Amino acid sequence: MPSITLKAHYDGQRILLDEPFNLPVNASLMITVLPSANNENDSWLNIAINGLSDAYSDNEPEYLLESIKR
Repeated sequence: MPSITLKAHYDGQRILLDEPFNLPVNASLMITVLPSANNENDSWLNIAINGLSDAYSDNEPEYLLESIKR
C-alpha cells in the first residue's frame, strides 16, 4: 500500500479518522502529533499536507538512482 496522509483527531480515548478510509487489518501506521492549530498555523499546515501528499502521490515519477546527482 502506498503512503497516504489522512486527517484524524484524538477524542480522549482513541484516534479517529476525520473521513472514512478502508484500512487493511493490521496496517502499519505512523502517527504525527501536531501542535494546537490556530488560523495562521492552519494555513501553513494545509500547505505542508498538500505538498507532502503531492510529493508522495501515485502520480509522482520514479527517480532512478542513476538520475540523482551529487
